[in-house]
Amino acid sequence: MNLPSPSSSSAVISIAALSRRFGTKQALEDVNLFVPRGCVFGLVGENGAGKTTLIKHILGLFKAQTGSVRIFHLDPVADPVSVLGRIGYLSEQRGLPGWMRVDELLNYTRAFYPTWDVNYAEELRAQFGLDPAARVKNLSQGQQAKAGLTLALAFRPELLLLDEPSSGLDPIVRRDILEAIIRTVADEGRTVFFSSHLLDEIERMSDQIAMIRNGRIVLTGRLDDLKQMHRQVHLRFERALSTPPKFENALSLRGSGRDWTMLWNGELARLNYAAAAAGARIVSEGIPSLDEIFVAHSAQRQTTV
Repeated sequence: MNLPSPSSSSAVISIAALSRRFGTKQALEDVNLFVPRGCVFGLVGENGAGKTTLIKHILGLFKAQTGSVRIFHLDPVADPVSVLGRIGYLSEQRGLPGWMRVDELLNYTRAFYPTWDVNYAEELRAQFGLDPAARVKNLSQGQQAKAGLTLALAFRPELLLLDEPSSGLDPIVRRDILEAIIRTVADEGRTVFFSSHLLDEIERMSDQIAMIRNGRIVLTGRLDDLKQMHRQVHLRFERALSTPPKFENALSLRGSGRDWTMLWNGELARLNYAAAAAGARIVSEGIPSLDEIFVAHSAQRQTTV
């Protein structure tokens, strides 16, 4: 399931045929990605899959070796001021000056952004329970994440870019960040792009997703569409099988004898026909989790590379 064409005027992030190597390591390979305005877009992949490298290209910290990266239709390397002034960024490495008080940090950061909203910044600080007189170095990990998010949001950026924002945080802080804030930003017509290795976070928060593995996008599309295209199916065959059955649209098959479980990826209208043609009946079916879809697509990719 592919997203709309990167030529669309609604593109906030448009990446075409992007590849990058670090020595002998292929960090990104032929990445194509399109993020439209006003959505929550989740990038999911294991640690080391290429998520942070991709985000650094979006921020203009890396120049594309091959392919192109456009943010708001601009090259972030050639025009960093025009691009970065419209992006709010938070990474798992907070990097906040520990010697500053919270109120000093807000006032200091305010000077860099003409669109800084003083009232909104104070509203966020209060919402997150941040003591204005507290030193940053004395804040807990969760409080530092909330302080960083306040800085990223207070100037009301068009794009909120979050790289593993909940890494190492407790569930309550994750909920505050990923539900209260991300959804609020998206509902205002702005765009959220966030990466995570936690599939439940991606599944709970995203409108659209991309799955990355070993530097390649293995699946991308609208979350609801992707889930509707897949079915977890329990099959029972007329007679016991000594080898796995063959199905053109099966991403995975496991089982033995007469009972097999298949993850189907294709037209649902063809599912009953395919089962009957193979000598099986469908005992039960359901929509798989994002985790099951990701694992199946990743495993299939490994066998075809």
